Amino acid sequence: MKCMHTETSYPLAPLTSFKTGGAAETAIILDDISQFDDALERASGAPFWFLGYGSNSLVSDQGLPGTTFVMRTGSIRNEGDLIVADAGVWWDDLVQHAIAHGLWGFECMSAIPGGVGAAVVGNIAAYGQAVADTLVWVEVCDSTSGTCRKMEATELGLQYRKSELLQSNRSLVVLRAAFRLSETPVKDLVYESAVAIAASNNFDLNTLAGRRETIIKARDGAGSLWDYRDESAARTAGSFFRNPLVDTQTAERIMSYDETGKSLELLKKMNQVHGGESSRVSAAHVLLAAGFERGQTWGDVRLHPQHVLKIENAGRATSQEIYDVSQEIIETVKTKLGVTLEPEIRTLGEFDQKT
Repeated sequence: MKCMHTETSYPLAPLTSFKTGGAAETAIILDDISQFDDALERASGAPFWFLGYGSNSLVSDQGLPGTTFVMRTGSIRNEGDLIVADAGVWWDDLVQHAIAHGLWGFECMSAIPGGVGAAVVGNIAAYGQAVADTLVWVEVCDSTSGTCRKMEATELGLQYRKSELLQSNRSLVVLRAAFRLSETPVKDLVYESAVAIAASNNFDLNTLAGRRETIIKARDGAGSLWDYRDESAARTAGSFFRNPLVDTQTAERIMSYDETGKSLELLKKMNQVHGGESSRVSAAHVLLAAGFERGQTWGDVRLHPQHVLKIENAGRATSQEIYDVSQEIIETVKTKLGVTLEPEIRTLGEFDQKT
């Protein structure tokens, strides 16, 4: 029988991709999402924090006061024409489940790190697919009242890598989610770099296996593969910033910093596929336009050599040092380009602010 357990002064750094941060004052480790009601009753008190696989989180070096719920397990099941997955399921396990059942709709989001709950909250997206495309409903629990209920996907305010759950309803915890996929391809994979990878490796984009192989190869080439079971994986939370929406003139100026030789029209098309709108420019291009470079370092913090948008703990960096670099990037981009960058990762706990 599965059982949850409680720990005090529980180290959180090993549970994050950055491998930084302090300890939880109290941590409740759940073995099954159905235990969440009991976990709330057992909690030592607010504030409440929620941590899955830590692939998109920067935890304060001061640790987290109150109670941290750790959810890193769960089940996947088919219910009629839906796939229902617990929040603690590793996202790519859900993708592989869908592919094994011949279902389309997740394949372009293969190998995105994190749990199903985080995928829903952040409305993850890649290569023209997003969680919002297939999500039907979520079961959530209000951590302040202990009340659980279903919410339709239409209630979640799902936008480009955002949701109401992320923006304003932080007390709502996703427990499980239901998706409706398709037995036939829903849309073509048109992202040029992925199409080129498929062609050079003879991957068949008309098959689920071929599309998955293509996406994994593309993510590997960008240094974007991370697995919580791999201790040697790069210590990065992936793309640190969201792709910003800017005016047309600024978009064209920023896109001129592309290093691949693509035409302006093609870049606009790719921006629309990747970010939903042609004037939502790549945050990587924004950093390049502001003068930042791949491999640039600040002590043990650096921009990943393969992808300028990934901030990496390259040694013994602290969460505060990573945070400070992110703030320097935001301020520099605003000063030089007039563009406001928003972090895509979650910062948990208190961080010192430079004055």
